[in-house]
Amino acid sequence: MTRPSNDDARAARKFYDRISSAYDLLSDRSEHAARERGLELLEVAPGQRVLEIGFGTGHALVDLARSVGAGGSVTGVDISEGMRQVARDRVAEAGLDVSPVLDVAAVPPLPYSEGCFDAVFMSFTLELFADDTIPALLAETRRVLRDGGRLGVVAMNDPGPHHESLLERAYGWMHRHFPHIVDCRPIAAEQLVETAGFRVLERDEIEIWSLPVKALVADIPADGGTPGTPNP
Repeated sequence: MTRPSNDDARAARKFYDRISSAYDLLSDRSEHAARERGLELLEVAPGQRVLEIGFGTGHALVDLARSVGAGGSVTGVDISEGMRQVARDRVAEAGLDVSPVLDVAAVPPLPYSEGCFDAVFMSFTLELFADDTIPALLAETRRVLRDGGRLGVVAMNDPGPHHESLLERAYGWMHRHFPHIVDCRPIAAEQLVETAGFRVLERDEIEIWSLPVKALVADIPADGGTPGTPNP
């Protein structure tokens, strides 16, 4: 299974540890509306077991914990200990009925049992992984979801080379040359999710500073789907 190299993982961990205390000032003002739309589409219910991959500073963890209530559970995994400390403070201040479990690990693989979650959520996380690692992460996501479980993804959206604006091309250039400053990059999130064997149920398109973002929710078809083949 493809996973981040040790060097890549160390560099990412060091970067996010360094910016963790300032991350919300840098990014949350632009990201929060898209993240909240992704949570709306996912429709987490009371009593469910939810995993967030890349929990960052913990905003979605708080919302997810409020949605599942005392009868549910929320787990988060992130590569950065600095992010975990910020998220812990936010969770402590929220006065939640259920306290999320916050794990620090480089993924994939995911350090959880098969079929142990009802839903998985990723917001501005999937596009942080290398092209050859995204399929492995999505395969791991399928593994830890129960039958009928749902995946929510919010990601910078790649509209294709014939539809890119000048700003989108400039953003892509910045990501390629300065990936630790412009960390996210546009990806074909819907196609990647379908190719991993998920069935996309709903999607919405949002803009951040005129850059396209896609929020979607998907599940695993009753027949299990066929990884590598988009669902009809």
